[in-house]
Amino acid sequence: MAQSPYNSEGIQVADQAVVDELKAISELKRSFFKKELDLSPQVTLMLAEIQEQQSLMRTYAITIKKLEADVDVKDSDISLLNNQLEDSVSFNKSLEKRLNASGSLSMFDALKLSKLNVTNFVQFLHHTLRSIRSFVKLMVREMESANWDLDAAVKFIEPNAVFTNANHKFFAFESFVCLTMFEGFNFPHFSPNECSREQDKQSNRLFFDKFKKLTNVNPRRNLSENPNSSFAKFTRAKYLQLVHAKMECSLFGNLNQRKLITSGCVPDSTFFVAFAEMAKRVWLLHCLAFSYNEEVTIFQVRKNCRFSEVYMECVAEETLFLSGEFGDDSDGATGGGSGELRVCFTVVPGFKIGKTVIQSQVYLFPAIATTT
Repeated sequence: MAQSPYNSEGIQVADQAVVDELKAISELKRSFFKKELDLSPQVTLMLAEIQEQQSLMRTYAITIKKLEADVDVKDSDISLLNNQLEDSVSFNKSLEKRLNASGSLSMFDALKLSKLNVTNFVQFLHHTLRSIRSFVKLMVREMESANWDLDAAVKFIEPNAVFTNANHKFFAFESFVCLTMFEGFNFPHFSPNECSREQDKQSNRLFFDKFKKLTNVNPRRNLSENPNSSFAKFTRAKYLQLVHAKMECSLFGNLNQRKLITSGCVPDSTFFVAFAEMAKRVWLLHCLAFSYNEEVTIFQVRKNCRFSEVYMECVAEETLFLSGEFGDDSDGATGGGSGELRVCFTVVPGFKIGKTVIQSQVYLFPAIATTT
């Protein structure tokens, strides 16, 4: 250090202090590289904490990368779900169009009780059957998506049916739905247990007013707003009867729709929307039937009955053999002998309004020709 006045001894002491400090630094550096530091407990603890924090930072960095990857996956899932939602909305719109295409009911707006005739009933029956077939197609698609054995299902519905075309198996499902939906049609409230004397005397006007009131109403909205109405009770009862719990669980993986329906709520699934539209039209057809002054009854053709064009209509024309003789079948299990066409099963029941017959729709046993 420069001093004034000059002090040689002080300068030597200062110089030695600098040299000692440099030696200490050099030794510290050497010990550091050789990891021979003799640190105090406090320093050691601090270094350990630093290492722990560094380890945590590395863990956090890995976690952040994983979370970022998860976010990317979630974004992909969201995009996929949005696409599925758009597809579902599009499908619902197309289904609604098909339901409307199955027959707008606005043509019945001008219908008057005093001018009711058989033609009105036949026209509404036509619209009802188109709605039923739309629902059956949807139901079969759901079965296929759930990997059902459709052949086994058909066998359960019609054990002895013989089909000339694989596509004709659809008629078995249509028969099953029609049988369920039209059961009890002859009674004012679809049930003989609810047919009291007072209810039997309900006027034609009451049923016709019900018909007019519900004709152009959205069935799902009506069910939501009027959960205790006779139509709502009918819809719930028919759904629970048609769609068995095991069937629903197999198709959708749960019983959520069933739980909603039994609690008085209304599912918003495509399946139930289609069912509700079908149920509405069956209900309206029933109201229309009880609006007539003449008695309206429903009938079903027994299996193996002789085909009659007066009471029956064949749903598959190709099962009719147009020429030649029909093979004899002595036991009658797969058709009639002596050249007679026989009923395999009823697809759609027939109706009688007074003395007027509206043909039932039947599937016939295959007609087999023999050469002579």
